[in-house]
Amino acid sequence: MTVPASTNSSAARATACFFSSWVIERSSPSVPSARILWFVRAVARYYIQLARCPGRSSPNRVEIGRTDRHRQEKAVMPRDYVERILKARVYDVAVESPLECAPRLSRRLDNNVLLKREDLQPVFSFKVRGAYNKIYSLTPGERARGVIASSAGNHAQGVALAAKRLGVKALIVMPKTTPRIKVDAVRDLGAEIVLHGSSYDDARAHVDVLMEENGMIFVPPFDDPEVIAGQGTVALEILRQHGSDIHAIFVAVGGGGLIAGIAAYVKSLWPHIRIIGVEPEDAPSMYRSLAAGERVVLDHVGIFADGVAVKQVGKEPFRIARQCVDEVLLVSTDEICAAIKDIYEDTRSIAEPAGALGVAGLKRYVEREGTVGATLVAVDGGANVNFDRLRHIAERAELGERREALLAVTIPERPGSLREFCHAIGARSITEFNYRYAGTGDAHIFVGVELRDVEGDREALISGVVGRGYPVVDMTDNEMAKIHIRYMVGGRSGSVGEELLYRLNFPERPGALLRFLTHMGEHWNISLFHYRNHGADFGRVLIGVQLPSDETAAFQSFLSEIGYEYVEETGNPAYGLFLS
Repeated sequence: MTVPASTNSSAARATACFFSSWVIERSSPSVPSARILWFVRAVARYYIQLARCPGRSSPNRVEIGRTDRHRQEKAVMPRDYVERILKARVYDVAVESPLECAPRLSRRLDNNVLLKREDLQPVFSFKVRGAYNKIYSLTPGERARGVIASSAGNHAQGVALAAKRLGVKALIVMPKTTPRIKVDAVRDLGAEIVLHGSSYDDARAHVDVLMEENGMIFVPPFDDPEVIAGQGTVALEILRQHGSDIHAIFVAVGGGGLIAGIAAYVKSLWPHIRIIGVEPEDAPSMYRSLAAGERVVLDHVGIFADGVAVKQVGKEPFRIARQCVDEVLLVSTDEICAAIKDIYEDTRSIAEPAGALGVAGLKRYVEREGTVGATLVAVDGGANVNFDRLRHIAERAELGERREALLAVTIPERPGSLREFCHAIGARSITEFNYRYAGTGDAHIFVGVELRDVEGDREALISGVVGRGYPVVDMTDNEMAKIHIRYMVGGRSGSVGEELLYRLNFPERPGALLRFLTHMGEHWNISLFHYRNHGADFGRVLIGVQLPSDETAAFQSFLSEIGYEYVEETGNPAYGLFLS
């Protein structure tokens, strides 16, 4: 094949590397001839693309305020990763995951929705790709020293399996709060486990100490070219399985390794395909970094989608994302839960919250853009979900689909008023109904009502109830009401006095409550306490404290010092209606 004259000597060297790799693969009987043929076509397509528009960015990407250096970096950088990805060694342990149509979701969205099933990998996550490629790239001397990693989830299992397959000693440092099922899964793969600290940051810091002691090689979860190249093989498979007729690929973003690999590869071959990252609203590390033009460190991150709960994206993934990612979307917890349900209805498999982010972002994009008849790909990144989290997911899925409304309704406290209220609701399914006699002139009801699949149905429901003379407060998007109040109706106090309400995240470890109470001492009186476990590393706590007005600052300072994230909820309307 003739290399276009417009390419430089590095491109020629890349061609030699490509075909060296091709010859090696062709000599192996384990590589199907179809894959070899696809490889040749991919290389040809790559250089045709360079000949047509060397150094130019995607027509779908608007660059604002970019210097010539940035534009040059965009032209060269993906070229290096195409070579790395084509040569990545992942299939000794990973499988080529299927790209499956999601028929129910496709019909509902009026688009061709495809799921890249990375949940079907041996460790139920894409992470094994990058981990194996990184460990494989080590020299024999480095492998002999062993590898070390810090993780409480999928990266730990990926490193453990990769090390086992390559005969390398692996040491995984995990927080003490890691659920036993995840610890056992890593141990079953042959890795040595060290439990240290109560958070990922504690575990990561301990890795540095152990590396000084034993000289083991660190395997990063995302900020490493070999890890990124391993994850980028997901894109290689997508383009081979479907081709270029793709409008957009939606990818979950944590540290950024997966989206960096996918974006670098896809934009080099088919720059018209949009690469869209998806993050939780409470963990927008890449979103804020791209907006700021530099990597930012979040003060705190949400814990529901723990697989992407990263305070700062990697340096190398961020560099690639600035050049190759079209945009990043933010989605709510309810939208993630709805996406998990969507995946289940089409595949009968349950994605973990981080694994369902791609589908959640895809749905939001279609709603925003009004896209019809396009091929949209969502990467289903993993299925390592804690079983005890399923209850919470099921409760929130209907809210995420906007199929349920949660309302606080005030009715007269007299015989027959409940029956009259139900007449006002009409022929709708009631999903939840909480009422307790309060001994006053009015009663407050917390009610869940199923919505029809019609735009504006929630507004029509509220308007109809208000029209019958019942004051209504919409609680559908009220986080405190969804997590706590719906389980506490009937707990109104008589006269508590100067009470303030706070919502906290408690670490799920033995002694957490005792530690909190010990530090709190006898300075303040607890007047309300409600706790729910959602199968995560942190539990959700609602606490009421009797506080004189001049001691509020001191109590909030105490919460900050003890390190528990908190939100004051005293002004929340749900508190006034049902608890105070």
